[in-house]
Amino acid sequence: MGFLSFFSKEKKETLDKGLSKTKENVFSKIARAVAGKSKVDDEVLDNLEEVLITSDVGVETTLNIIKRIEARAASDKYVNAQELNKILKEEIAALLMENNSEDLEDFTTPTDKKPYVIMVVGVNGVGKTTTIGKMAYQFKKAGKSVYLGAADTFRAAAVEQLVIWGDRVGVPVIKQKMGADPASVAYDTLNSAVANNADVVIIDTAGRLHNKVNLMNELTKIKNVMKKVVPDAPHEVLLVLDGSTGQNAFEQAKQFTLATEVSSLAITKLDGTAKGGVVIGISDQFKIPVKYIGLGEGMEDLQVFRKKEFVDSLFGDN
Repeated sequence: MGFLSFFSKEKKETLDKGLSKTKENVFSKIARAVAGKSKVDDEVLDNLEEVLITSDVGVETTLNIIKRIEARAASDKYVNAQELNKILKEEIAALLMENNSEDLEDFTTPTDKKPYVIMVVGVNGVGKTTTIGKMAYQFKKAGKSVYLGAADTFRAAAVEQLVIWGDRVGVPVIKQKMGADPASVAYDTLNSAVANNADVVIIDTAGRLHNKVNLMNELTKIKNVMKKVVPDAPHEVLLVLDGSTGQNAFEQAKQFTLATEVSSLAITKLDGTAKGGVVIGISDQFKIPVKYIGLGEGMEDLQVFRKKEFVDSLFGDN
């Protein structure tokens, strides 16, 4: 059964509901793009291209998908819209699979890394701290002990918000005074986690992009200080992006991948937007695995990203 056995009916319903705006407002246009057509011609492909670009899939990824559809149309000789829908679904799924990343079974971490250290980056307002809180909840629910580090010391609200999440989930939050050295907070967090035999450490960081050099230096310093406690930390650098910002999320991904080595992505706020296609484009363009998607306000609404289920929810299970 593999990961499919972990994909419960409730998770499927959350995913379907979270992606419903994208499905209704954008991907339903595909049917209209091919209405009355018995074969795929230039007009159909132009219409399809417009649908994908307006759903924030991105120009490069859209052209890649169109090229794949053309090749399939030439060899498969299909004649109706339903078949196009099926082929489009298959090609987008194939595109996502080319990331060389395996779907996770659930909120798991490698057994040979303890504590498993995740450094979380992203601009303010994308749902970074909320995502950390939900991750802590899911890891704890999976039986892991979790420590949080409030290393976004430039905003009092960020520290307070993380403390609130820590209290809500029942996990310790290591913090210092406002304006403290973020690397010092990360160092203290890892020391406490190691001393208490914790399984997972999640470090929040400041989300300033106006001066990329400063950001790069700060993140590098945090990494170097963490290595003094856990030599191969951080094991993961997770970039959080707001899916509802569409093309702006592409730009943020570009800036952060230049500033630091990003190894995974979380795309939030997909439930409030018709721009869910951004997940496909970012996954394709940056070749960085999308690990988590945010589908609502509830603690259960952060899901591990599963490519097949995601595409099924966008296009229906046909």
